[in-house]
Amino acid sequence: MLGLMQQRPLLISSLLDYAATWHCRREIVSRGADGAIHRSTYAEIATRSRRVANMLETLGIAPGGRVATLAWNGHRHLELYYGVTGAGRVLHTVNPRLFHDQLVYIMDHAEDAAVFFDPVFAPLVEHLAPHLPKVRAWIALCGADAMPEAAVSPLLCYETLLADAAPDFAWPELDENAASTLCYTSGTTGNPKGVLYSHRSTVLHAFAACATDGFAFSARDSILVVVPLFHANAWSIPFSAAMCGAKMVLPGPKLDPESIYTLLRDEGCTKAGGIPTIWLMFLAWAEANRGRIDLAALKLRHVFAGGTAPPRAMIEKFRDMMGVFLLHAWGMTETSPIVTIGAPLARHADAAPDQIVDMQVKQGRQVFGAEVKLVDPLGAALPHDGKTVGELKVRGNWVVSGYFKGEGGNVLDADGWFSTGDAATIDPDGYVQLTDRLKDIVKSGGEWISSIEIENLAVSHPDVFEAAVIAAEHPKWQERPLLIVQLKPGAEPDKQSILDFLAGRIAKWWLPDDVVFVDSLPHTATGKLLKTELRKRYAGYLLGKAAGA
Repeated sequence: MLGLMQQRPLLISSLLDYAATWHCRREIVSRGADGAIHRSTYAEIATRSRRVANMLETLGIAPGGRVATLAWNGHRHLELYYGVTGAGRVLHTVNPRLFHDQLVYIMDHAEDAAVFFDPVFAPLVEHLAPHLPKVRAWIALCGADAMPEAAVSPLLCYETLLADAAPDFAWPELDENAASTLCYTSGTTGNPKGVLYSHRSTVLHAFAACATDGFAFSARDSILVVVPLFHANAWSIPFSAAMCGAKMVLPGPKLDPESIYTLLRDEGCTKAGGIPTIWLMFLAWAEANRGRIDLAALKLRHVFAGGTAPPRAMIEKFRDMMGVFLLHAWGMTETSPIVTIGAPLARHADAAPDQIVDMQVKQGRQVFGAEVKLVDPLGAALPHDGKTVGELKVRGNWVVSGYFKGEGGNVLDADGWFSTGDAATIDPDGYVQLTDRLKDIVKSGGEWISSIEIENLAVSHPDVFEAAVIAAEHPKWQERPLLIVQLKPGAEPDKQSILDFLAGRIAKWWLPDDVVFVDSLPHTATGKLLKTELRKRYAGYLLGKAAGA
């Protein structure tokens, strides 16, 4: 017997319609490259998104056609989020920080028909255009008075096209499984691979983000969206904020600590999300400038971080210096991205502060709609005892079933599980803790050493800004941990002081065999430590050889 309930397709356009109807005056604030503040509302975003849909018709982009963006977080980029997807086209958000060859590959592979770009990226567009013959239009996201010079054809003006487009557009009633957005991941072997999200997966994912044990967004929140709109749908914020009518604050390209502080203060932000590197810099600046800023005047109560694990010291500093709770979330481009979130349980109500932090440093518990499990190398399930390390697998309503155009072949096992490539434990309460990427684990004498755990402890040293651990060759143990450290400005600790700090906090056999100090550490285009580069730099670094070990 079937239930007698209506079925309406889960479409991204319905999120915007809801926000424009019931939260029509709620602000969308964005800051341009020149620092100018632009104020809009959900109602205005909805009208302009419909103009975008008509614009795509005029440009001759067929349903299902890919539309690329090279843009920072701003109101025009947000309009494309809704106008492109609502019209049945596919929004391909491109990370402008990628290398030239990567950009050419993914934009050609996606068969982008049009590219919308911020004027600041005009030189980049000029370099890309000769290699992308399938692109039929290059549209600068600005008004006629700010058009950049770029040797591309045709070069069009966004605001001019928008003004010529009709404000009325009836959103088509698409199949909820139709493609909506496309993101490429570089976290796989070989060329970047495309993850093609659907309307259904996106709307379900937004429900999870809004849930109380998710990001707990509400109509009363003002959210600073530091995570880029080109990174995994900005962790769902453009969609989940509309689902609940939250104010969105889009910071543009200026992500220096003082610019972030100014927006937090002036826009009354209650929540903010971004990668740990951004927050490390912000906290260091805030601590250095406490005499001239008023942290107590901020309304910020929650910061959520992902991409890499936030160090314990960062979690504690947010708590002690600002009274802010850091919510640790984990996922991948392939998982939309939210799979786990570090929300507390009832039993944490009376827990000591250190016990709360013990929970926060973990990646969190799975949200409803996604599943996680641990397996051994033969695929057998492992216990959730918080000690047993295994490969983390995921499946769910917003987890990839295959890469765009079939790249990489079948990526699921016989039961539909996707291999994350991460090693992890799961404790009896369900909290996942990544111990490493499988390819980054230090395999010493047949035992595994977690590079992530050593890195997080090293960063808690008062003189350390950032740290990375890689496996270095060893004549006896095959591999041993090599600690690479970027110090805070003016700090001058020696190698032994770093090792002494770690001693007693980790097992003796986990202690790095050497510490190397560097001026800066390499990062990927999404802000993660670029360990492939570090492994190249330190290839052949034979630990223990000089000591005759």
